[in-house]
Amino acid sequence: MNQATFSFHSYNPDVLNCIANLSNDEVVTPPEIVNMMLDTLENSWSKENSGENIWSNKYLTFLDPSSKSGVFLREIVKRLNSGLTKEIPDLTERINHILTEQVYALAITELTGLISRRSVYCSKNANGVHSVARSFGNVHGNIWYERTDHEWISQRCLFCGANEVEYGRSAELESHAYKFIHTKDPENLLKEIFKKDMQFDVVIGNPPYQLNVGNTSGNSSKARAIYHQFITQAIALNPRFISMIIPSRWMTRSAEGIPEDWIDSFIDDKRIRVLHDFLDSQQVFPGIQPIKGGVCYFLWNRDSEGKCEYVLHKNKNIENFVTRTDYLNSNNVGIVVRDIQAISILDKIQSIEGDWLSTPTKNFASVVSPKDFFTNKEALTSSWEDFSRKKTNNKFIKYYLNKSMHQIDYGWVSLDQIPKNSEIAKLNKVFIPAAAWGSAKDEDDPVLGKPFVGEPNSVCSQTYLVIGHNQSSKALSKKECENITSYISTKFFRYLVSLKKRTQNGPRGVYQFVPIQNFDIKWTDDQLNKKYGLTQEEIDFIDKRIRQMDL
Repeated sequence: MNQATFSFHSYNPDVLNCIANLSNDEVVTPPEIVNMMLDTLENSWSKENSGENIWSNKYLTFLDPSSKSGVFLREIVKRLNSGLTKEIPDLTERINHILTEQVYALAITELTGLISRRSVYCSKNANGVHSVARSFGNVHGNIWYERTDHEWISQRCLFCGANEVEYGRSAELESHAYKFIHTKDPENLLKEIFKKDMQFDVVIGNPPYQLNVGNTSGNSSKARAIYHQFITQAIALNPRFISMIIPSRWMTRSAEGIPEDWIDSFIDDKRIRVLHDFLDSQQVFPGIQPIKGGVCYFLWNRDSEGKCEYVLHKNKNIENFVTRTDYLNSNNVGIVVRDIQAISILDKIQSIEGDWLSTPTKNFASVVSPKDFFTNKEALTSSWEDFSRKKTNNKFIKYYLNKSMHQIDYGWVSLDQIPKNSEIAKLNKVFIPAAAWGSAKDEDDPVLGKPFVGEPNSVCSQTYLVIGHNQSSKALSKKECENITSYISTKFFRYLVSLKKRTQNGPRGVYQFVPIQNFDIKWTDDQLNKKYGLTQEEIDFIDKRIRQMDL
């Protein structure tokens, strides 16, 4: 037998690595990642319990509230089966005890319920003839699924915000009303489902990430994050540990649909003791569409507060990581600073600028406009056509628009066609694209689109944000605008933006870390590095991550 034939026949892949993802919203977790999470749990349990092996405790209970493939329970069962060998020597008795008394799950669809039972019980029915569990009296066992309906109020679900036009479906279709988050009392819900009082020691899993909520006219393209609702419900159960793998966008406040107060409370929660952060989601979920902003998994410990062990996985080599121990909301900056090198750079800025983050006049976000500064839903939008391609006597206001849609950089409008903030049209200002692909990663990246000076008698569509929109009392000179564009073009500026910008969109909030400068002068990276005392190592770090921008 040749080597190639031998390799082929000896390859025995894990079947759960071969299952296709159900959708981009419902991603199956690879067993390798599950075991990383279980290793983290095991180590933390041992530290908290004087070296006790968590898998040798036959009284502990585990819940996956959003089971897709059953991989979390399957890997837990394998570890418990090994750890309880001395406590329960008989294999059949041991497996039956683990399956009936220790591991539980709520499946997210009927299909994932069948898959999960097949993974854990070796049978799609918990009480089937091929099931390795011996004492279940129903097909669900401890892996439960039952179709749940949304609770509609004004065409929106009271619990998840789903759109009735999209999800008000007939009974033969999946409703995607995940039971765990469609209740105000998760503890009582689990009591009713499993027919006994349940106090879970560990809640672990990979919840659905988002739901296409659309609008009441039936547009289902708008997605809203829902994974935070699973975390909230898990905390309400008051287990000893929670571990979930979720998108990382909450760290930089760029997750659509997650309330600001939820992010505040989660970032400030000192019970998050371990956080593994993957800048590239394909480190964790290879083969699926990249999740903008990356993914992370955390370990929440009910009985222990303190600094978090933050582990940043920087590239496709999952073993390439750096670690720091700090509070997630370090220096009360309001986000998780994912670049470890950034902490010292921010400290140096603070030593010069003082509390620039919370002082609007000291950070650059204060001079950046909200989106749709000149526009409304009917005029000056990117798709709007009521403009002239040539300057005329009454249409003399230059209108910068979406070139990709109109094949021109600008058109002309009259003053009375500007829906709002028309008084700013006459001033010097700076325009910058509201969105640009990319955010700083290991490779170089522009982070922002190119800014340009908006001369007097100019406006823009929502393709751009306006810098200097609030300067009506002290209008910017053309020279000051040019100096602002030079500042934006520096790697220093765009690196600080990258700390908060992890998606295509760049609202004014991503500029918070950038300090305001004196714009009577032109700024370069050399001047900024010298002003803030950056070391050569820090300068090289920024150089590596941010691409040169030529205006």
